[in-house]
Amino acid sequence: MSRSNILIIEDDADIREGIRILLESEDYAVTEASSGMEGLSLLNPDTDLVILDIMMPGISGLRTCEEIRKISFVPILFLTAKAQESDKLIGLMAGGDDYLTKPFSYSELLGRVKALVRRYRVYRGKSQEGKKEAEEKWIEHGGIRINEEFNEVFIDGEEKKLSNIEYRILLLMMQHPKKYFSAQNLYESIWNEPYLYTCSSTVMVHIRKLRVKIEKNPQRPEYIKTVWGKGYKFDTESE
Repeated sequence: MSRSNILIIEDDADIREGIRILLESEDYAVTEASSGMEGLSLLNPDTDLVILDIMMPGISGLRTCEEIRKISFVPILFLTAKAQESDKLIGLMAGGDDYLTKPFSYSELLGRVKALVRRYRVYRGKSQEGKKEAEEKWIEHGGIRINEEFNEVFIDGEEKKLSNIEYRILLLMMQHPKKYFSAQNLYESIWNEPYLYTCSSTVMVHIRKLRVKIEKNPQRPEYIKTVWGKGYKFDTESE
């Protein structure tokens, strides 16, 4: 398998260098950018992960993330000096997949990097397989059609573009309609990491983003429903 390509967008040269040395020691191919604009110019279809600082002069990390999301579903790991939960949620709502609060340990960074890259490369590998073989592997409920082999989703015949995380959440829930999924169930199934209390916010944000894309009225969801005290379920029946 070819080396994974990671783009670091960080204005602090010392932090960039430390991350680059760590990742290169793990055989990742690393590209560095000192600003959001430079990072956008260096992003390409072979990029497997973007490590993105939120607080940068010029175009901010949040704005850079929004621009990346217009052209790519590559996973984005935010680095932030802000520890407040609201700041982390803003980053996830902008299109980020995960975040680390500075200062962070290199072991923690490496763990997040490996998990995000692994999931994305598996997804890309499936999406590049022969479409002919995947044509029959569809699930359909209540006007939603989702392909089980790669990220392709249609609602009432209209294609919806979902991120890798959003697609995997929807696929899992559609494979088990009416089953209750707690935040812990979803996090451990989708992120493949041990669940911590703070992870519930990460799950909540991705559910919210998914609803915006697939629901006619995200405030009154017809597909992904909240079951108080239990979590979430996919159910197309009216309540």
